[in-house]
This record gives sequence, structure tokens and C-alpha cells, in this order.
Amino acid sequence: YIMRKMKLKSKGEEDGKWRKMIENYRKATETVNIGLVGKYTELHDAYLSVEQALIDAGYANNHKVNIRWINSEELNKDNIKESFEELNGIIVPGGFGGRGMEGMVETSKYCRENNMPYFGICLGMQIAAIDIARNILGLADANTAEVVADCKNPVISLMKEQRDIEDIGGTLRLGNYECHLKDKSLAKELYGEEFIQERHRHRYEFNNDYREQFEQNNVVFSGINDQYNLVEMLEIPQNKFFLGCQFHPEFKSRPNRIHPLFNGFIKASIENK
Repeated sequence: YIMRKMKLKSKGEEDGKWRKMIENYRKATETVNIGLVGKYTELHDAYLSVEQALIDAGYANNHKVNIRWINSEELNKDNIKESFEELNGIIVPGGFGGRGMEGMVETSKYCRENNMPYFGICLGMQIAAIDIARNILGLADANTAEVVADCKNPVISLMKEQRDIEDIGGTLRLGNYECHLKDKSLAKELYGEEFIQERHRHRYEFNNDYREQFEQNNVVFSGINDQYNLVEMLEIPQNKFFLGCQFHPEFKSRPNRIHPLFNGFIKASIENK
């Protein structure tokens, strides 16, 4: 309609992609239930890009996505099972600061131990690292230096070259960075490529001092930024889908070009129904 109205010529191939997308919207009859666990859930627009990427991935897989908004501040080990009833997958998106973080750590632990599909984005990946450090490596005081500056086991911390920068904006890692995907990993399987580029907006990184301990406990660091030797992705291959990424894949997902990680997460969640 818009093309006709503006008297623009259509490119046949692109037109076909949009038509297929609309057909997917019309054909979706089943529902998949996804829990979005975060600290800003009362304001859904805070996660608008994540929400839309989930919905689009659902339609691409012939499912409507029903998102249950879960405030991480209200989660604890006593109510988490009840809170996650009837859910098929859990996503923990980005955020800053320590508020609600312990509920997110409990979320990662629950998904990991109960083989529930878990997708952690930015802070969500860091949360997974804290959970693994505390509950598998036995580092009970593991945390992020963003929240506990003097913690003894900062599995998430600033890079050395960041520590003397006083302007917080100057310490942020922003924009596109290259990521090298590990052979035979879930990440490489989903992307179908060895090198990718993804958009970042964060300050703290996985602390490489702990990398060997994680790997000794069956954690796979499936994405690495070779230039700075930074962990970009981690996964637990024994689980149906347990994957965290330091970047923001929602920024590159489109209604007719679903991001591989969202597509993989939704597929795993559908299989978990």
C-alpha cells in the first residue's frame, strides 16, 4: 500500500520476504510462554527491543509469544519454582546496578539446574557467570565489581585499561565489535559463521582470571573478541539452551530478518513445551 501510494517500484525479492513475514503472522496459532526477568518490568518500554525481537522470532517459528513480565526484586529461592510455572523459556536482558540482581542469579541457577532454556543478554550473561561461580565453582562470595567494588572474587570487573578512567562514559564499550565463534559451539551453529559483529553498550567484562576454572567445569566460552581477549559469549552445552552474550543482539533483529540467537532461543523454548 505504501509503495503504491508513494509511486515507488518494488524489488521483487524484498517484497517476497515481507509477504512471507506477513504470512507467518497470519498462520501462527500456537503459543510459547517466555518469562522476561528484569528490574524495569513495570515499564515495558525499557525492554522494547527485546520484546519485539522475541515476538518476531515467535512468528518466524509459527508461534505467538506470550511474555510474562517478572520483577527480579520479588524473586527468591522459595518462590521461584511457582513464579516460573507454565513457562517454556527465560530471558534476562541488560541493565545497570545491583537492584534485583540476586533474583536474577536465582533465575540463572533455576534454569541451569532444571534444564530450562536460558538466554542472558549483557547483564544476563554476567548474572550467569556469577551463578556458575557461586554454585558450581564454590566461590560463595563471587560477584560483580560494579556492585561490590572490593569483593574477593570479582568474576565481572573492569578491564585493566579502564580502571584509571574517571569519566564513566569513557569506560563504556560502545558500538560494533568483532566476535570469533568457537568451533562446534551452539553459537557457531546458530550463526553459521566464524566471525560476527555485534553492538555493545556496557562497562564491565568477564574477568579472565577465572576463565580456566569455568572451562574446567564444562562452561564453553563460545565467543571471544580476539583484539582485546574479551569473553563475548558463554554457554553450557549439556543444557537444551543455556547461553549468555555480552552484546545486544536485539539491536540487530528485524521482523523479516530474525537474529540467530533469538531464533535459537525461541526454537529451544518451543521444544521445551
